[in-house]
Amino acid sequence: MNALVINSSGRTEQSVSRKLVAELVAELLVLYPKLHVNYRDVARGIPLVDDQMIEGFFTPDEYRTPELRQALAVSDELVDELRAADVLIIGAPVYNLSIPACLKAWLDLVVRMGLTFTHSSAGYEGLLTTRKAYLVVTSGSVAVGTPWDFATPYLRTILGFMGIVDVEIISATQLIVLSEAPISEAREAIHHLATA
Repeated sequence: MNALVINSSGRTEQSVSRKLVAELVAELLVLYPKLHVNYRDVARGIPLVDDQMIEGFFTPDEYRTPELRQALAVSDELVDELRAADVLIIGAPVYNLSIPACLKAWLDLVVRMGLTFTHSSAGYEGLLTTRKAYLVVTSGSVAVGTPWDFATPYLRTILGFMGIVDVEIISATQLIVLSEAPISEAREAIHHLATA
């Protein structure tokens, strides 16, 4: 079984989402000792969609030039990582009511026609239907599920668009207001995974 871990916090040692993601991975390794974990830290740098990428996205594979293939190389690698994963873990701090720009950039590179979703006369259909996702959401002031929370509805929607509908949210939010209590609750939720 394979897990893909996406960290998107601009912080490193001080990041609550990174710490909780690490704890979640540790619990999953207890449950699944043979779990192979692949890490992708999108906060350390990820390309933004540009003109050549867009041209490559809409050019059938057999007609792509070497330049277009090169333009899509990072996107192809990220898609391969996602498609190889049985479990997706996303660490998502809330920045300005939504997700970090680097996480949006990653999503823009993995939501790919014919690879992670398809379209027919029946509409859009996600191709990653057998995956489970864990969203580790943290924030200073915005609580999950409130009108100010644009992060978790968007992530649920875009993952569902790719077929990932089994999504569990572990949150530690309103940390500025509530201090350590939300972190303790998130840790309990993570620990519950190993005992459920």
